[in-house]
Amino acid sequence: MIAVELVKLLRSRRTWVTIALIDALPVLVAVLLSSTEIGPRPGTGPAFLSAVLTDGTLYPLAAIAMILPLLLPTAVAVTAGDAIAGEAQHGTLRYVLVRPVGRTRLLAAKLVAAMAFALLALVVVAATSYLLGVLLLGNGTTGQVTTTFSGTTLTGTELAERTLLALLYALLSMLGVASVALFLSTMVRSPLAATMGTLALLITSSLLLTLDAADVLRPYLVTRYWLAFVDLFREPILWHDVLRGVYLQAGYVVVFLFAAWANFMTKDVTD
Repeated sequence: MIAVELVKLLRSRRTWVTIALIDALPVLVAVLLSSTEIGPRPGTGPAFLSAVLTDGTLYPLAAIAMILPLLLPTAVAVTAGDAIAGEAQHGTLRYVLVRPVGRTRLLAAKLVAAMAFALLALVVVAATSYLLGVLLLGNGTTGQVTTTFSGTTLTGTELAERTLLALLYALLSMLGVASVALFLSTMVRSPLAATMGTLALLITSSLLLTLDAADVLRPYLVTRYWLAFVDLFREPILWHDVLRGVYLQAGYVVVFLFAAWANFMTKDVTD
């Protein structure tokens, strides 16, 4: 079942069009930075963007910071929101379940497909951004890269390792989004309703983060630690917010996946 869902994902035109649209923003920004050589002041704009003019190998990290707040979670919400509700809307859910496919297995396959989409998008963006960063913005000093937060240097291997950790952290954040969207997808028959419900949660979380009155809620808001991966590029690494982000996303994943499973297992599928 997982293989079937992955094949459907890779063969879908929507998958590649969506990834191309996500990738278009970092491509556009790279071209603008290269042609104008005007970057944001340090401490402003997406993380790492102020440093890429002198070291293009950091551009994948800036690209992740650009797509993580809105573009990528929106795409993941659409993909996961369509998982069950899309089958129900098209009248194929009952026929899928008639085959010897358990509901738990179907949910797992849909979740794996949604995360495969997120991983594919992150890899494409990171690879494209690295090539553009090196070709258009330069590769900094040979053998070492100056970090933007502590002023220390990293070898190419250390940079690659921390970039991989940043990608995995971003993927975990998207797993939280997919879990919420998958739960809503088991609740409604409309993929649009599941997607909009997920986006409403994300937008609410982002807005509450800006309000001092919501300070007591901040540690529990789903988007609170999404950009904590920047702390992986300090020396020494500041693990406090990174670990909090891991624990928070794990909590969302466990709660919403269990809720999705419990609801889907008792759902009366008639269409």
